[in-house]
Amino acid sequence: MTNTPKDSLFILVKSLSKSEKRQFKLYVGRLGVNSDAKFLALFNLLDKLKDYDEKAILDGGIVKKSQLSNLKAHLYKQILISLRLNPVNQSIRVQIREQLDFATILYQKGLYKQSLKLLDKAKVIAVDNEEKNIAYEIVELEKIIETQYITRSTRDRADTLAIQAKELSALNVITSKLSNLSLQLYGVMLKLGYVRNNKDLEMVTEYFKAKLPAYDITKLGFREKLWLYKAHLWHSLLTQDFLSAYRYSKKWVALFDEYPDMVALNPVFYLKGNHYLLESLYFLKYGTQFKDTLEAMEEKLSDKNFPKNDNITALGFLYLNSNKLSLHFMEGTFSKGLYLVNIIEYGIKKHKDKIDPHHIMLLYYKIGSLYFGMGDHKNCIQYLNRIVENKNLTMREDLMCFARVLNLVAHYEAGMDYHLEIQLKSTYKFLLKMNDLHAVQREMIKFLRKLGNIYPSELRGEFEKLYHELKKYEDHPYEKRAFLYLDILSWLESHLQNRPVGEIIREKAVKLMR
Repeated sequence: MTNTPKDSLFILVKSLSKSEKRQFKLYVGRLGVNSDAKFLALFNLLDKLKDYDEKAILDGGIVKKSQLSNLKAHLYKQILISLRLNPVNQSIRVQIREQLDFATILYQKGLYKQSLKLLDKAKVIAVDNEEKNIAYEIVELEKIIETQYITRSTRDRADTLAIQAKELSALNVITSKLSNLSLQLYGVMLKLGYVRNNKDLEMVTEYFKAKLPAYDITKLGFREKLWLYKAHLWHSLLTQDFLSAYRYSKKWVALFDEYPDMVALNPVFYLKGNHYLLESLYFLKYGTQFKDTLEAMEEKLSDKNFPKNDNITALGFLYLNSNKLSLHFMEGTFSKGLYLVNIIEYGIKKHKDKIDPHHIMLLYYKIGSLYFGMGDHKNCIQYLNRIVENKNLTMREDLMCFARVLNLVAHYEAGMDYHLEIQLKSTYKFLLKMNDLHAVQREMIKFLRKLGNIYPSELRGEFEKLYHELKKYEDHPYEKRAFLYLDILSWLESHLQNRPVGEIIREKAVKLMR
């Protein structure tokens, strides 16, 4: 299967809504450009194409091959300018930046007082809206103008600007250090997953403490607290301290209750905070809180006042449906969650350029788990194979490992054990290569390898042995993560009690939801 070439301009054109395309053509008209202008002709052609086809563009006679690159770059720039003028994209951040640009133009024309007046207004808006990077840039431009001794400002003006610059710089430094730490911990999480042993725990904790900057919580604003809670959250997730992860994700969400205006300005962070809170609640099996939080997030997303754009729509789709699947796992209502499969497949196709491959594979894993819980092992295998056969997925090796283990179990349950020995060897080699062979995985593979030599009358006894062997790892600090991906114990109980696995999980869920 060949991949369609990715072209940035083509993807941008295809991402435009009907109103955005109409606005672009009106914008071109306002420029006084001839309707036959090459870049407009290229836009119309790309809009009609289903897939990017450079040959079709050249055959259209719009441009020569040697000029195509420049024409595409020009069209790309014009589309961005048009989008920037769209009121939908006029966020506070864009408006402040625009005022700074206007003030810079006035300064360059020698209209210093007019420039300072604009800068002062923009600075107030920037500080009020926690845009401290831009606020710092504004203060720096104010300092440049004041040092020219043109405005004859009050004598304490220099001190005021110096203090403002120092305070903003200090907060920006803290934010930068916290955001760097958060991003680096997130990178470790994507690559390795949770800590695997005491050595990993010590390494992550020492790294976290060494990189965490000194701070006074009473002097931190919304932005600094947000990155602080994010950094603590990733450290908690990495070390499998899910109670701590719950506390910091809850603080993250509560921050938006403390600063309600920040929801509209930072809708992505609002959604991510709720997603991580839901993830923490799922790990802790706090079913009632999980359901309430999910309902609140869905209600917020449907609120007409909640910001709307392509990025938010894609994230809303991802977080909402991923957590809806998790809710069905918690409640054991696998069949009731089947309707989500078509919704997710459609959403992946619609948002494929805005959702990274890792999260797509995670959705496939969850769908595979949904089918496994229903007892539909063939469909389970179909979705897990999308992960196992993905040669380009280099992130979240733990996801790859557990997809392979669950795939083995699904093959056994489906009675497709004629290739089981080959798959066992392949999985074992993969786990050794990933250096991720944990006790739970080792016991599962050991069990599956000897199934061919077990008499039917001995099967129950072997299931019971495996159950008691794995039960002792349920609360183990480094082994418990296996049970976050697959409820192996409930699967074993279903065999021992000769009942559907979904029924076992539902009974457990009822006790936890009380």
